[in-house]
Amino acid sequence: MLFPMLPLRPPRVAELHAAFLALLLALPGALAAQSIIAITPQQCVWRFGDNPAWAAPTLDESGWQPSAQWKLPLEEPHLWARCHGDLSSLRGTAHPAVQISLAGAYQLFVNGVPVGGAGNMRTGFFRMDTIRQYPLPAAALETQPGSIALRITSPQAIWNTNPLEIHAGDSEALTGQRAGFVLAQSESVLVVALWYPLIGVVGLMLLGLFYYDRSRWELLYLCIICVIRATYGIFAYCAAALMNFPWALSTAIQGVASAVDPVVFVLFFFAMARRRVPRLFWLAAAFVAVPNGLYAPALLLPADQSLWLQGRILDLSVNTVLVTVAWLAISISPFLAFWPYRQISRRMRAMAALCMLFGAFDFVWFAVAMTGDPRLGLPNLFAYWHRGLLETLAFLTGCLLTGLLGLLFRDQRRVTEERAMLAGEMQAASEIQRMLAPAKIDSAPGLHIEVAFHPARDVGGDFYLCRVLGDDRQRVLVGDVSGKGAAAAMTAALLNGAAGRRDSDSPSELLRHLNLVMKDMRLGGFATCLCAELSADGTLTVANAGHLAPYRNGDEITLHNGLPLGISSEAEYTESTCQLAPGDSLTFVSDGVVEARNAAGELFGFDRTAAIATEPPGAIASAAQRFGQEDDITVLTLTRLAAGRESPAPLAIPAAEPA
Repeated sequence: MLFPMLPLRPPRVAELHAAFLALLLALPGALAAQSIIAITPQQCVWRFGDNPAWAAPTLDESGWQPSAQWKLPLEEPHLWARCHGDLSSLRGTAHPAVQISLAGAYQLFVNGVPVGGAGNMRTGFFRMDTIRQYPLPAAALETQPGSIALRITSPQAIWNTNPLEIHAGDSEALTGQRAGFVLAQSESVLVVALWYPLIGVVGLMLLGLFYYDRSRWELLYLCIICVIRATYGIFAYCAAALMNFPWALSTAIQGVASAVDPVVFVLFFFAMARRRVPRLFWLAAAFVAVPNGLYAPALLLPADQSLWLQGRILDLSVNTVLVTVAWLAISISPFLAFWPYRQISRRMRAMAALCMLFGAFDFVWFAVAMTGDPRLGLPNLFAYWHRGLLETLAFLTGCLLTGLLGLLFRDQRRVTEERAMLAGEMQAASEIQRMLAPAKIDSAPGLHIEVAFHPARDVGGDFYLCRVLGDDRQRVLVGDVSGKGAAAAMTAALLNGAAGRRDSDSPSELLRHLNLVMKDMRLGGFATCLCAELSADGTLTVANAGHLAPYRNGDEITLHNGLPLGISSEAEYTESTCQLAPGDSLTFVSDGVVEARNAAGELFGFDRTAAIATEPPGAIASAAQRFGQEDDITVLTLTRLAAGRESPAPLAIPAAEPA
C-alpha cells in the first residue's frame, strides 16, 4: 500500500496545546480536563485466550505478561488485557466515564462490572471511530485500586501500530480530550485531504478522455493511478478524523487498490513510451500485488482464520522490506521505459520528463519508508520525515498529474486533428476511386452486366474492368490486391489503368503484362486477378492469377490456376475455354464474400456462396455483409441474353459504400 492509513497515536505536546486552546474557546467544560486519569501501558498485563472469569477484579495475574513483552498474535485472535489504576478521585465526579482507544472488537469490564463494548467479538470487525467512552456506574468504583479488563478479538496485530490507551475522568473532559486529539490528527493531514481529492478529479477527467478515444490505454492507466492515490489520501484523512466507517470496508478497498496500483503504474509508463513491459517489471509488480491482493481477503475472514493467513501465508517480513524493494524497482520503470533519452521525440520530451519525475517522487518515498524498518539498522528517517514527506508528495503529485493531464489534452487534440485530416483524405480517395470507375458499364450487345462493390473501409483494394473489344468481344477483369485501405486502393487503380488500353492482348498476355507492372513498380504485396473474354458466339476464354473461379449458373467453373500477380516475374498463365449458352450467367466474386465471418468465427464459405450464386450481385453482397464483412466485397454478374431479347440499358455503377 503506497500511502497507508495513518496509525492512531497519542497526540504530541504541541498538538495538544493547539487543540486545547481551541477547546478553551469553544468548550468551557474542557477546564475539567484536570480530572483525567491516564492508565499507562506499564500498568497493564495481557495473555492470549478467552476466559470470562478473567474479568474478576481479584484475579491472580502471576501468569500474565507485561505490555513490554507484547508479541504479534500470529494464530490466536482472542486475548485479554488487564490494567490497574487509582479511580478513587472519580467517586465525586458528576459523570464519571472511561475512554478506550483501541482498533479492535472488545468488551470492557471495570472492577468486574461490564461497562460496554465495541465491534463484533466473533470476527473482530470494528469501526474506525476507535476512541470511545463509556459511563462508569457507582458499583464499578467501589473497589480500589481500580481494575480495568478488556476482552479483545482482533483480526490484526493490535498494539503494534495502534496501542491500547485508557483514560478515565469526567465525561465532558474526556469528550474535550477526544476532540483535541481529532483536531490535531485532522490538522496534520490537512494538506493530504486537500490535494488527493484534486488528484481524483484529474482521474475522472482522464476517464472522459479515454471514453472519447478507447485506443489510448495510457489514459485509462493514469486514471486508475489517480483514483487509487486519491483513495489513499481520503482514507488517511478519514482515519485521522476518526470517522465512523467500517474497518472492513476500508481494508477491502485499500487492499484492492494496493494490488492494482503497481500493475497500472508500470503499464502506464511503458504505454506512454509505446514499448512492451519487460519481464523484470512484471515480476516486481506481481511481488507487490499478490501479497496486497491476498492481505485484504485475509483480514475479512473470521479472526482466527485471518491471523492464521497473516502468519502462514502473508509473512510480515515480505510485506515490509521485500515489498518496499520491489516498489523501488517499479519506481524506476519510467527511466527505463523512455531509454535511450536521445531518441525521445520533441513532442514527447515534456511528457517523458513528467513521467520520470513521477517515478522519482515514489522512489524517494519508498527509500525513506524503508529506513523505518528496525531490522535494517538504518537511521529512522521515516519517523521524522514521513509527515512532511507525505504532504510534499501530495502537493507535487497533484501538480505533476495536473501537468500530465494538460499534456495529454494537448496530445489528444493533435490526434483528433490528425484523424480529421486523415478522414478528409480518405474521403477524397474514395471519391477518386469512384471517379476512376466508368460512369456506366461497357457491355457488348446481347449481354447484361451488373456490379456490386462494397469496400471494407472508405477505399478498397478490389478492382474490376468491363470493356468491349473488336468483333463485339466482351472483356471482364476482376482482381483483389492484398491488404486494405489507401495503399491497396492505389495499387488497384494502377492495375486498372495498366489494363485499360491493352485491347490486342489475350487474357493470358494481359495477366503477364500486369504481373510485370507489379514487379517493375516494386509495389510489394500481391494481387489475385482473373481475365475473361466472351466472343459473340458464346466462347468464353479465361486466364486466372490466383483468383476465385467464377460460377456458371451456380456451378463453379474448373480453371487452370496461376500465381497471383507480383510474386514472380516469370509466371505464366494458361487459358481455359468453355461455351456459354444463351440464358447462361457468370458470377465473379472476390474473397471478401467467402471470407465473411460471423461473431462465432464461422466463415461464410464456398457452400453458402455457391447456393446464392444465381442471385443478383446486390443480394449476394448484402448476404455476405450481414454475415460479417471483414474484407472488400465485389460481385459481378455477366448474363448472355436469350435470342430475341434486347439488352437492357447500361446500368450505372453503384456508389462504393464502406462497411
